[in-house]
Amino acid sequence: MDIRKFAVEDTGALELVSASDEPLIGDDGQPMVVVLYGPGSKQYAKAQAGQTNRMMDKLKRKGKSDQSAEEKIREQAEFLASCTKSFSANIAYDELQGEALHRAVYADTSVGFIAEQVGKYLGDWSNFTTRSTTS
Repeated sequence: MDIRKFAVEDTGALELVSASDEPLIGDDGQPMVVVLYGPGSKQYAKAQAGQTNRMMDKLKRKGKSDQSAEEKIREQAEFLASCTKSFSANIAYDELQGEALHRAVYADTSVGFIAEQVGKYLGDWSNFTTRSTTS
């Protein structure tokens, strides 16, 4: 049997929930959704390589891997933004669009539960499996 039968999808859609585990619904009455590139995609591999390269650069410059909390949040936001294909239209942050919007949301600690959800979702390969149509 061809092992590629078990390949995962490149993207998955995460419906966001609040810090109190309630679905986040936009003003339009629709769920707030983040479409993410999964761990089997080229985009995820590129984001992971970028994360590794930043760490290596830091080690070369400073000779240590200590980071401030702000640096850690910024780097996590950069990684998550690189893994994000899109936000649903009902997610806004100032007037930002595209990757700038993604980075801003992920870097804002007042809504840090969003970055946490996205990171957790990305870490679970089963979120990117092809859903059976016979179940």
